[in-house]
Amino acid sequence: MAWARDAVAEQWPGSSLISAELLRGDLSTRRFWRLAISPEAAASAAPLSAILVDLGPDDLPPYARALGLLLEPLPEPPWINLHRYLSSISVAVPKLFATSTKHRALLVEDVGEVSLRDAVARSPHSAADLFRLAIDELLKIHVEGTRRIHHRCFASSVNYDRRLFVWELSQFVEITLPEIAPRSDRAAIYAELDELAEGLDRFPRVLSHRDYHGQNLYLQHGPKIRVIDFQDALMAPSAQDLAVLLTTRDTGEIVHHALEQRLLDYYYAGLARRQAVNLAPNDFARSYRLAVLQHALKMAGRFRMFERDGKLGYAQYVPHALGQARRILAHARTVFPHLSDALGAATGETHLPQ
Repeated sequence: MAWARDAVAEQWPGSSLISAELLRGDLSTRRFWRLAISPEAAASAAPLSAILVDLGPDDLPPYARALGLLLEPLPEPPWINLHRYLSSISVAVPKLFATSTKHRALLVEDVGEVSLRDAVARSPHSAADLFRLAIDELLKIHVEGTRRIHHRCFASSVNYDRRLFVWELSQFVEITLPEIAPRSDRAAIYAELDELAEGLDRFPRVLSHRDYHGQNLYLQHGPKIRVIDFQDALMAPSAQDLAVLLTTRDTGEIVHHALEQRLLDYYYAGLARRQAVNLAPNDFARSYRLAVLQHALKMAGRFRMFERDGKLGYAQYVPHALGQARRILAHARTVFPHLSDALGAATGETHLPQ
C-alpha cells in the first residue's frame, strides 16, 4: 500500500490516498483495492478513486503453462502487454496510471461498480441495447484487433486450438461427468469431445478477449461499455467470445432465443459493414453452436472444480451450463450420441440460432 500512496502523490501532485477498500475478485489470482483519493485532487485533475491491482505470483493461467503456450520468463506482464495493444486500437480498457515491476502492482482507472450483468438485471427491457453496446466493442477487438495484430502482442502467438479445447473439456469428463452419468463410457465421450475440438479448430481465428462476459464488462454514463480482465487474450474462433457473452453462467435467463438470434444477426451485420466476414452464414451459425457446447461443458467442469477447491458460489451455475449443452445436443444427437445420452439430452422443441 505504501507504493500506491506514493504513486497517487506522484501521479497527481497535491493529492493523497485517503483509504483502500479490498474488492471481491472473481476467479483471478489477482487482488484489487478501490482507492479513495483526496477531494482537493480535483485541482490536479486526479480522479476521486482508482484501482490498485496486485498482479499476484503468476503471469500465466494454468492452461498456458500446462500446454507451453508462451515461453517464460515473459518480458512484461500480459496485462500490460495487452493493455498497450488494445489501447492502440481504441478498445475501451481502463487507463493505466502507474506500474511497479518490483511490487507487481498497477494503478488503473476505476471504471465503476455497475457490470453489464448488473445493469441488465436492473433493467431487463434494456438488455438488447446494452448487449449491442458490448457487441460493438467486441467487433472492434475482432476486426481491428485482428487486422493490426503484430508479434509484439502476446495474443498473436497463442491459439485457442484443438489442444486447448480438449484440455478444458477434460475437466468436465473427470469431475462433472461422474456425478451426472457415472456409468457413461468415458472413452467414447472423449472421442466425441475430440471431434468437437477438431470441429472448432477448423474455423478462422480472430483476436479474442477469451472471457468476454457480463461481469468483465462495465457500464458507464453515455451509456458506454468498459472492458476489463483482458490479459488472457488469444487468437480464437470469433464464436467463442459470443458464446461466452450470450450463454455463460445464468445469462441464458436473460438472453432468450429471440434475443440471442437478434444479437448474432447484429454481430454478423457488423462484420459485413466492416468487410470482415470470413464465414458463410450457415458456417457462422454452426461455429456458434459448437462454441456454446464447448463452453458449456468446459464451465460445467470448471465450476465443480472451483467448488472442490474451496471457491464457493459457483455450483449454482452448473445446471445452467448443462442446460446450454443439452440445448445444442438435442439437435446434434447423431454427431454426439454418447454425450447426448450421458447428459439426457432429448430431442425436443429447443431453439437453436440459425
